[in-house]
Amino acid sequence: MFNHSPETNCGMLYIISAPSGAGKTSLVKALLEEVDLIEVSVSYTTRAQRQGEREGIDYHYIHKEKFQQMIAQDQFIEYAQVFGNFYGTSKEQIKEKLEAGIDIILEIDWQGAQQVKKLFSDCTRVFILPPSRHELAHRLKERGQDAEDVITARMAEAIEQMSHYNEFDYLIINDQFAHALGDLKALIHSFRLRQTSQCRRHHSLIVELLD
Repeated sequence: MFNHSPETNCGMLYIISAPSGAGKTSLVKALLEEVDLIEVSVSYTTRAQRQGEREGIDYHYIHKEKFQQMIAQDQFIEYAQVFGNFYGTSKEQIKEKLEAGIDIILEIDWQGAQQVKKLFSDCTRVFILPPSRHELAHRLKERGQDAEDVITARMAEAIEQMSHYNEFDYLIINDQFAHALGDLKALIHSFRLRQTSQCRRHHSLIVELLD
């Protein structure tokens, strides 16, 4: 388990999960544009790189053999297989960012959240829900990326994902995008104002004031 000391300018680790089509990616992207000192962890994946995606920005694209090697070397804090592809989060990458005082977002599913919680007991888990099942299906179809059988499979997976909502600390309903984004921003700001977070970020100031 990674421990935070008051003397270390540690960032906060946020896990954000959602079923495919709930708008998680769009919300996180907008959050990054409006809030400083926060980044999304770039996962490793065996999935093929899609048009418009960038190596090291969207994912680190590696072969399955390399992924298996990293598992054997215990380099991931979590990993999972989704629709036949592997996804994983680097331990070293997360540790370096947090120790530099940067808040980190992990966009992972409920299984990954369970794995991460074992290593980062003070992480904050957020689940994003769509306003209805009908709207979720509509959003998946509007993407225009997948065939009908793939959309059906994604809907089934989404229902399974949503059944684990009660394992998370916070719920955000993405009905109106601006409201959902406001909720997410408020959550980040509230955690930065906690006594423990403020002590980490302003340790030198507090020592000076009390000396």
